[in-house]
Amino acid sequence: MIVVSAASGAFGRLVIDRLLDRCPVGRVTAAVRDPGGAADLAARGVTVRPGDYDAPQTLRTAFEGADRLLLISSPELDPSRRAAQHRAAVDAALDAGVGSIVYTSFLGADTQADGVTAAHHATERTLTASGLPHTLLRHPFYSEAFINPGLRDAVASGELTDGTGGRGINTALRSDLAEAAARVLTEDGHLGRAYDFTGDLWTYDQLADTLSRLYGRPVVRRDRSGRAPGAQGWLEEQVRGGALERQTGDLRRVLGHPATTLDEAVAAVLAPHLSPAPPS
Repeated sequence: MIVVSAASGAFGRLVIDRLLDRCPVGRVTAAVRDPGGAADLAARGVTVRPGDYDAPQTLRTAFEGADRLLLISSPELDPSRRAAQHRAAVDAALDAGVGSIVYTSFLGADTQADGVTAAHHATERTLTASGLPHTLLRHPFYSEAFINPGLRDAVASGELTDGTGGRGINTALRSDLAEAAARVLTEDGHLGRAYDFTGDLWTYDQLADTLSRLYGRPVVRRDRSGRAPGAQGWLEEQVRGGALERQTGDLRRVLGHPATTLDEAVAAVLAPHLSPAPPS
């Protein structure tokens, strides 16, 4: 049996979808904070169990009988609290006799123990100390942080502003990362491995060109005059400093095919909002 923790979140639901493409529904169990919010999964035949990172006593029962557990990292922002939640989940997996764990970590967590990677670094150490067979899936930032329906404003205005300084971006779509997770959960040969997932590098100049080609309207990239508000400004600063330019072939190798291209990602996210240009 495969148990997916945090299965009612955006990433967890995508993993469930990919698992159901690869194995019988009877092999898939969703562990969720609120089973009432996963009625759609139950309607598809997925076993739904309560499993709340803030209620460790629920996790042992949620993980019972699992040959493989996908431990999706908690959305908690405080690193200490997040690491404690993950530690409780690993302890519950040990108590429940889970066969192996696949953990969604973050790029750089093997060597960096601060900032975004702090809780992931601690969790990787917890997994090693536990003795449980495990696989690490180190994710990049999601492409959806940059490629989203807001791009329709750039098409309408003909101007795409950013603060990345033209540097490369190695994001990947949730859907590609979910497919990779499903493959690791259903294939042999992944135990003991740590995968550093990245998408192909892209830049905002390429994004402007993609928008122009797909929608038949010229879109020009311009440097933003000031820092973008909130998390977007922080993300752009990371890009401008070169922090998102690392490249590996791990995602392609696990998928068995190339990851979604920039053109494909943009077309998919804007399909409900914009019609593509007619063929010339």
